Amino acid sequence: MLDQFGSEALWHVQACRVFSSYGDECTDTDIISTVEFNSTGELLATGDKGGRVVVFQREQESKNQPHRRGEYNVYSTFQSHEPEFDYLKSLEIEEKINKIRWLPQQNAAYFLLSTNDKTVKLWKISERDKRPEGYNLKDEDGRIRDPSTITSLRVPVLRPMDLMVEATPRRVFSNGHTYHINSISVNSDYETYMSTDDLRINLWHLEITNRSFNIVDIKPANMEELTEVITAAEFHPHQCNTFVYSSSKGSIRLCDMRAAALCDNHSKFFEEPEDPSNRSFFSEIISSISDVKFSHSGRYLMTRDYLTVKVWDLNMESKPLETYQVHDYLRSKLCSLYENDCIFDKFECVWNGSDSVIMTGSYNNFFRMFDRNTKRDVTLEASRENSKPRAILKPRKVCVGGKRRKDEISVDSLDFSKKILHTTWHPSENIIAVAATNNLYIFQDKVN
Repeated sequence: MLDQFGSEALWHVQACRVFSSYGDECTDTDIISTVEFNSTGELLATGDKGGRVVVFQREQESKNQPHRRGEYNVYSTFQSHEPEFDYLKSLEIEEKINKIRWLPQQNAAYFLLSTNDKTVKLWKISERDKRPEGYNLKDEDGRIRDPSTITSLRVPVLRPMDLMVEATPRRVFSNGHTYHINSISVNSDYETYMSTDDLRINLWHLEITNRSFNIVDIKPANMEELTEVITAAEFHPHQCNTFVYSSSKGSIRLCDMRAAALCDNHSKFFEEPEDPSNRSFFSEIISSISDVKFSHSGRYLMTRDYLTVKVWDLNMESKPLETYQVHDYLRSKLCSLYENDCIFDKFECVWNGSDSVIMTGSYNNFFRMFDRNTKRDVTLEASRENSKPRAILKPRKVCVGGKRRKDEISVDSLDFSKKILHTTWHPSENIIAVAATNNLYIFQDKVN
């Protein structure tokens, strides 16, 4: 059942991949920066800080073991972005992949959008298992033949060859952003997409690279008056005219592109009033929204701030429908988290296929799941120690003060350098992918 998971250990490791040129040594370029399933769940893409995209494909179920689900293996690896230099501003542009978004499959090839800080690229991933032979004007090595030696005409033929997966850039969407791109989202019309930076949102047509339309611009005339920035944006899954964007002040704005060309005036405004008793120096920082996601049904919104995940009903703007504490035990540690910059970490959140379970990451390689129906939650750990194939994941508990039990971990011993920022959930099955620094863990629910 898609919406059944529990505090019991229903998850076990299906596979674990480590991307590193140096075995166990992790360089900065190997750190995974985004992870995304395609619309069928057959493909899984990861992007890293070195500008590489690795695509995994799910193996077909074998006839010998029909009950065993296919495992994911590397399908294609390619360099999506290279480091660049902006000579006008004397700035280096990192090759790090900020986001990957798949387009729905229309034919035998697959298409995905990948972006770094400045440039979005549309990639085509296709297979080739035949090659042409028997040209008249070229020999087998590709060299041009002397026309005087050609005495007869041949009909070229296609010969079988080893399967080759090619990744080719079909479109490059550049020069659309002054500030760093933080998110991209494909529209439900499958013709357009939007790219979002700190102050502006642009709408692009997938066929047109030299022109985009600015649909949101919150840049003040005087930059000293700047009080908030855009942190994430997403299109509605079914209504092509509707999108939302979140801000560093903890608010979410829903906009309708039918109302005006420039959506400076929102249709709906979601914000939870702050409790004055909880106000502190860190209130504004921890209220900043790091991710916003529509549910598959399009009825709900999920937002992630530093300490909580909130679910909003689109028909109720005054307060969230549900609030889940991700790691409330860190509230007393905000001062040290501010000093080591962890308080600025941007955690993502995801829905399962039926919108009944939500998942997000935490520190110490922990990730959290919340069942919206039963209100149960579970903390699991992605680590090498428990990543042997088919190994059962044991729920973890964090001890806050008092006496610590044997299987609990103390707040003071949490490793804040190990964090799970990026997660994704298979669109129709209980399979999740979790990125922990340079490791990709794939978990699935227990197969009997």
